[in-house]
Amino acid sequence: MSNAREIQGRIKSIKDTMKITNAMYMVSSSKLQKARRELKNTEPYFYLIQDSLAKILDKKPEAGNKFFDTRENIKGKDRKVGYLVITADKGLAGAYNHNVIKLAEQLMADDIADARLFIIGQLGRHYFEKKDINIDINFQYTAQDPNMNRARHIAGRLTDLFISGEIDELYVVYTQMVNSMTVEAKSQRLLPLKAERLEMQENELVERYDNATFIPDAETAFNKIVPDYLTGFIYGALVESFCSEHNARMMAMQTATDSAQTMIKELSIQYNRARQAAITQEITEVVAGARSKNKK
Repeated sequence: MSNAREIQGRIKSIKDTMKITNAMYMVSSSKLQKARRELKNTEPYFYLIQDSLAKILDKKPEAGNKFFDTRENIKGKDRKVGYLVITADKGLAGAYNHNVIKLAEQLMADDIADARLFIIGQLGRHYFEKKDINIDINFQYTAQDPNMNRARHIAGRLTDLFISGEIDELYVVYTQMVNSMTVEAKSQRLLPLKAERLEMQENELVERYDNATFIPDAETAFNKIVPDYLTGFIYGALVESFCSEHNARMMAMQTATDSAQTMIKELSIQYNRARQAAITQEITEVVAGARSKNKK
């Protein structure tokens, strides 16, 4: 058994680590709450965009055909499918990065089409580079603090690839925060669009009007609004991933803190036993010395 001094050193080391895990927990909690507020503040705008697209399709179903083109005539290896994979820049977040990378690898392995990879986040970038998997576009944006400018640039680049025919489908692979205890890696098709997903909104955030007029025409209006819709979707995926990362890190840090407290409790018991044994040994030696002196 270790002596009391060694055990004291281990307890001090664990307490210092606990300070770090507690600080990381608080930082992640603050960033998560900030990101959720920002996403909620932008929701009315994107509700209005989706509602506007649904109204245009209701009046002119053929509007925006280039965004709905499924290109069914292109099949097999001739079909090019893009995957926008959103990972984190840092670790210490449990299985967060592992889950989204595993899902991306599974999708690319199951798909018989030619896979194109687009990466956000350093960990995903380093992982696929180490695996010698070609990255078509490496978005050098940090995964921290997502904003609309980054989402708009990413959406613009990927939309141009779809319109030009360099990709035939586009999927976003990200992590959704289901609740405060659960995050889930998922894949969502972004392009081509699905008309059934563009529904008129039934909530107080969208003003109701039936006799809408589109200037100069419905087709032009639709094509102008779609990039903002795609930007909103990518922004939402970036924020969801960001929130999921920090939620996973909070849980990991909380688990680490709980484990540290358990270790400190066990070490404290060991320390008390070692201290008691040392005291008992000292008393025994004193008594033995006194007895030896009395005999002499």
